[in-house]
Amino acid sequence: MTSVALLAFSGAQSIDVAGPMDVFAEANRFLLPESHYKLEVLGIEHGPLRCSNGVTILADRHFSEAHDAYDLLLVAGGPELVHQEFDQDVYVWLRHAAARAQRFGSICSGAFILARAGLLDGKTATIHWNYAHALASVCPTAQIKTDRLYVQDGRLYTSAGVTAGIDLALYMLTQERGNEVALNVAKRHVVFMRRAGGLSQFTGYLAPYTQEDSPVTQVQQYVLDNLKGDLSTGALASIAKMSLRNFTRVFTREAKISPAEFVENARMGAARTMLENTRTPLKKIADASGFNDPDRMRKAFQRRLGTSPLQYRQKFRAPSP
Repeated sequence: MTSVALLAFSGAQSIDVAGPMDVFAEANRFLLPESHYKLEVLGIEHGPLRCSNGVTILADRHFSEAHDAYDLLLVAGGPELVHQEFDQDVYVWLRHAAARAQRFGSICSGAFILARAGLLDGKTATIHWNYAHALASVCPTAQIKTDRLYVQDGRLYTSAGVTAGIDLALYMLTQERGNEVALNVAKRHVVFMRRAGGLSQFTGYLAPYTQEDSPVTQVQQYVLDNLKGDLSTGALASIAKMSLRNFTRVFTREAKISPAEFVENARMGAARTMLENTRTPLKKIADASGFNDPDRMRKAFQRRLGTSPLQYRQKFRAPSP
């Protein structure tokens, strides 16, 4: 049996609890009894826990009663965790429980609980991009990856927002039980075993954050339609009919990302799509996506994804029909 515990609290996001736990529960359908996952929800408070969406869950027991050495210990997230703190005994218990666990981690903003317990110090982690700056201020020594759905750093596993907890659970399931079991679970849940685009949160950056008639949204659309064009910040400022300084300030405020980062994300997205779905030579992909030079594209992939375009294609290209 593999023991899995998830720490929850009043105000937790219910899918942060149910998503990962459902993955492991579904896996039991395909495993021999001796290989089953034994699941447990631990409550930070006593009694029923009312989630952020109004759903009420009942923990199996209070965290203070749990002294097991779990195979996996996860912490749920919740929309108020940026500012919400718990009594010190929660963090003390969590440090000891994580030390005993084979693996531990968080779903989305649950990383704030890990950080306040000192469990992210000097570690590499991820969280939903919208929380990244806040998490960095809580734990300055952590390296926060804003472009990943999940990150493993030794025994530590962290994930980005909401449904990325399911991606993380499927990843762990693949590590422990293999691709076939994980694929069967993904099919049962009608989700991707591995999302198109791999581990990236980039698609979230490309969504408009403003009204359709906003100059920022219009510039974003222009970028997506003209990847091979001049997309320097100065050129985009001219399209928005703003001064360079004002455009940079307004774009960053409304899009939560700089113009240059948005452009690179858009070009990365186009390149990834071609790498995943075509056999187009790398030079042509670099040209079509606006990188122009294969070496420039390679450097962007190494910097943002930690892999080369060729390695990315080998790992993520869809099989031929």
